[in-house]
Amino acid sequence: MTTGDVPEWLQPLLGRIGGADAPALLPRVGIAPDDARRSAVLVLFGEGRAGPDVLLIERSAHLRSHAGQPAFPGGGIDDTDDGPVGAALREAQEETGLDPTGVTVLVVLPELWVPPSGNAVTPVVGWWHEPSEVRPQPGEVAAVARVPLGDLANPSNRLRVRAPSGYLGPAFDVAGMLVWGFTAGVLDRLLDLGGWAQPWDLDRVQDLPPRALELAMRQRRRSTGNT
Repeated sequence: MTTGDVPEWLQPLLGRIGGADAPALLPRVGIAPDDARRSAVLVLFGEGRAGPDVLLIERSAHLRSHAGQPAFPGGGIDDTDDGPVGAALREAQEETGLDPTGVTVLVVLPELWVPPSGNAVTPVVGWWHEPSEVRPQPGEVAAVARVPLGDLANPSNRLRVRAPSGYLGPAFDVAGMLVWGFTAGVLDRLLDLGGWAQPWDLDRVQDLPPRALELAMRQRRRSTGNT
């Protein structure tokens, strides 16, 4: 596939991430241990009624992994998957009902180590050349949203969140969701690399909401084997 096969607004991003290594995409990540859980997420760009967008989900609150968190569609890489690409497309179909034949895979980014969850995550960047209807799939996903890049870049929707652990990172208040953590970190870098970012107030900092903090602590306990 050539850059001429994707819309003009997406081409600058592709030109920059084709050779990006993990630290350039998401600073302060380390090398995943050999026994880390391998997973993949689909970073799916489309063009909806409100213009360029990206597909996000909010996971169901009762799940064992990443409960209640906004995220890219995705999950663990199974032995039957065709690597990260197969896993990302399969999980996205299971979680949102999208038709994977309408997705063109553009770039498979380097694996990113996410210590809080114990996962080594491979982002798979795709172009939604033929969008299909998406909706939350029972049991796994509470919400599905095509979030306009304009909303993500809007300074009024941007902030940083902090947790008692010392975590301080970017966040987005969009589509009725507070997007933070790994997903927000990747989105923050992609906005910069795509040339879509706007100046925003880095001093706008708020504590992670109690519910989000509770779910994050539950995830951390599970990833370390504590209940």
